[in-house]
Amino acid sequence: MEQQSPAQEVTVGNARILIGDSRDVLALLDSESVQCCVTSPPYWGLRDYEHPAQLGAEESPKQYVENLVGIFREVRRVLRPTGTFWLNVGDGYARNGGVGVCGPNAKVGNTKRLIQKRNCRVPDCWGLKDRDLFGLPWRVAFALQEDGWILRSKITWVKKTPMPESVRNRPSSATEEIFLFAKEPGYYYDNQAVRERSGANLRNYWILSSNTGGGSHPAVFPHELARRCILLGSRPGDIVLDPFAGSGTTGIVAVELRRKAILVELNEAYARESEERLRKGVQERLWA
Repeated sequence: MEQQSPAQEVTVGNARILIGDSRDVLALLDSESVQCCVTSPPYWGLRDYEHPAQLGAEESPKQYVENLVGIFREVRRVLRPTGTFWLNVGDGYARNGGVGVCGPNAKVGNTKRLIQKRNCRVPDCWGLKDRDLFGLPWRVAFALQEDGWILRSKITWVKKTPMPESVRNRPSSATEEIFLFAKEPGYYYDNQAVRERSGANLRNYWILSSNTGGGSHPAVFPHELARRCILLGSRPGDIVLDPFAGSGTTGIVAVELRRKAILVELNEAYARESEERLRKGVQERLWA
C-alpha cells in the first residue's frame, strides 16, 4: 500500500520520529503494523505545549475526551490483533476562583507552561461543581471501552517524589492511573517479563521514581514505567508506538529493549530533543 509521507520524518536507528499532529499522522500508518502503544497525552487544561493545535486546550474536558477517543480509534486500527495499549492520563479539579487572568471570566490564563483553565469557570458538563475532581482518567477509560477497546487493568502509579501541593482540605495527590487496553481477547502479554521481587505475578500498583536529568519537556514519565509496559506487551523486533512522544522516553526505552519505535510529536522542539536523545543512545551503545 503506497502512502504519502508526513511533512517531516527523522529516522534514528530503529526509531522513526514523525513530526505532526497525531490526528493526521496516524492515518498514514499501515493497519495492524504495531504491536504495542505506550503513551501519555497532554492533560486537559494543565500545560501549554506552545502549539496552536495542541491537545488539552479544548473548551471543555468533554471535548478533550472525545478527541482522545478519535485519536485512539486510529491507534486501534494500526495495532495488531494481539496488540496492547498502555495509557497514562492525569486528572484535575473544577474551580470557580481567582481574579484577573485566572478569574471565572478568563478563557485561558497562561504562564509559560500552564493553561489555568482548571482555575476558571467550572465546565458545564458531567454535573461538575466547584472543587469537584473531574475523574478524567476513568471518563477516558469508559469512553474508550464504549468505543470498542477491552479494558483489562487499572494500574496505580505511586510516585516516590510527587509534585508538592499547597492544599489543606484534602490529601495531596501522589498517584496517577495507567490503563491496559487490548484490541482483541487473545492479546499478547508476557507475565514473566516483569515480576515482583518475590517472583510473584506483577501487582497493579507500581512505586516508581521520577526521571532525573535535564530536558525541556515538563512532563516526562519514568523510564521504568515505559520499560514495564513494553516488556509486558511486546517481543524483541516488534514495533512500539507513542502518538504523544514528548521528548521520546517510550522510543528510547523501546530501542534499548531491541524493539522498533514510531514516535509522533506535534512540537518540533520536543521532536528534535527526542532525536538528540536517541542519537546519544546509539553512540553510547556503539562505544559500549
